[in-house]
Amino acid sequence: MVIKPVYKRIVLKLSGEALQGKQAHGIDPQVLLNISRQIKEIRELEVDVAVVLGAGNILRGQENTACRGLDLDRSVADYMGMLATVINGLSLQDALEKTGVPTRVMTAIEMQRIAEPYIKRRAIRHLEKGRVVIFVAGTGNPYFTTDTAAALRGMEINADAILKATKVDGVYSADPLKVKNAKKFMQLKYIDVLKKGLKVMDATAISLCMDNKLPIVVFNLNRVGNIKRAVLGEKIGTVVR
Repeated sequence: MVIKPVYKRIVLKLSGEALQGKQAHGIDPQVLLNISRQIKEIRELEVDVAVVLGAGNILRGQENTACRGLDLDRSVADYMGMLATVINGLSLQDALEKTGVPTRVMTAIEMQRIAEPYIKRRAIRHLEKGRVVIFVAGTGNPYFTTDTAAALRGMEINADAILKATKVDGVYSADPLKVKNAKKFMQLKYIDVLKKGLKVMDATAISLCMDNKLPIVVFNLNRVGNIKRAVLGEKIGTVVR
């Protein structure tokens, strides 16, 4: 029996916190290895894979700098967060290539010695050649999150879906780690996410996906094999469409 993926081209959205594993901050090598193996698994199904990374494990823009007592302008803090995504992107690239997966890192802020500048047509060509493309530095603009970057890049490369990997197995009415009776949603409409203020992605990202009919699959990254299950269309997590 031939296994056919439901989604042939995806944007995998990984938070910085996903990379830190159980550590307080930084990058957990074992988590990197696990993610790399799962990405390799779906590449073997001939799925085109692009990755967008957050930076919460290193620096979360204004929120993080405020916690540390740094009185920074919002745009300065956001640029610092963008640069932190580059660190995460390079670490994932190294892990992927050690597992035999060809990659390209493309950045919204030009830094020619370490990554290619983001060009839409070049990104699509890399995907067509079987390379995993890692998008870093967000959109290149302050005041926009990496969620918005994932939605924007997803539409630019004509992705079939955004796969948002989290610490929980879907979208809930409240934080299931704090609220025992939180209700899990199997399916949601974009407008319901906005009306209920559910923490799927920020409002700008949800609006972009809604306007362009780009589905979002929210699932638990900590369960090995879930990226493949999501690509195959198995009923895991929550689908927003």
